Amino acid sequence: MDTNNPAVSFCLEGMEAEAKGKFKDARSLFEQAWSVCQDDYDACMAAHFLARHQDNPEATFDWNQEALNRANAVRDDRVLSFYASLYLNLGHSYETLGALAEARRHYQMAADRLGAVPEGPYKDMLQNGIARGRKRTDSAEEEQEERHPTIKLSNHDCAD
Repeated sequence: MDTNNPAVSFCLEGMEAEAKGKFKDARSLFEQAWSVCQDDYDACMAAHFLARHQDNPEATFDWNQEALNRANAVRDDRVLSFYASLYLNLGHSYETLGALAEARRHYQMAADRLGAVPEGPYKDMLQNGIARGRKRTDSAEEEQEERHPTIKLSNHDCAD
């Protein structure tokens, strides 16, 4: 990452603020990063961080989707290692909004992209997040099926 890039610099400062528990400062720094984006790569990063500092699940979803859209618009390999995180976050947004099938689909896409993430604590964190998301959404679907079982009718159960 180019630390001379203003968007990158603001994002790094925002991450430091987050680590110190200064979430209002972090949000402001990520908003500043967004305001100085020079390309889709910058916008992908800024949107990714902005998503974490929204006041409601719908806004979080919108920023997560924006981050993914911007990553898809980057025409080189700089974002390949971002996809696992982007899909994980979008999966969590879908889960929060109650769209469990879409959540599971995005958790699977996140798992499929883990190969591009270097080994280490960050990859371990992503793997853990994916596993937890899958478990939650699988459990939720099982609970939903238990509450509303599918009724199977044979031909002779129906009146002609």
